[in-house]
Amino acid sequence: MKDVHPFLVLSPRVFNEKTSLVIGLPMTTAQYNVDNPFAMAVGAATGKKLGQTSYVLCHQPKSFDWRQRKAKAHPLKRLSDELFEQVCKRLNQIVQIG
Repeated sequence: MKDVHPFLVLSPRVFNEKTSLVIGLPMTTAQYNVDNPFAMAVGAATGKKLGQTSYVLCHQPKSFDWRQRKAKAHPLKRLSDELFEQVCKRLNQIVQIG
């Protein structure tokens, strides 16, 4: 994958560092997600996508080796605690962990 692909990391840093894996949810600015009940709007995008809405795709949990892919932290660093909690609740509607 050559382009930047934003990703919301859900797994704790200690896990990520020990395993070289991250578990989380992809993010997109694709406008068709406005009606997707499992795509959660989390704010305005930055960079080339400035002015577009950024969505977390709660129905597509993924993991990957962040060292192998040379992944870097997003410039925004993190979602607010409130948005992060809402994303986790939406994911839990699908996987029903707890």
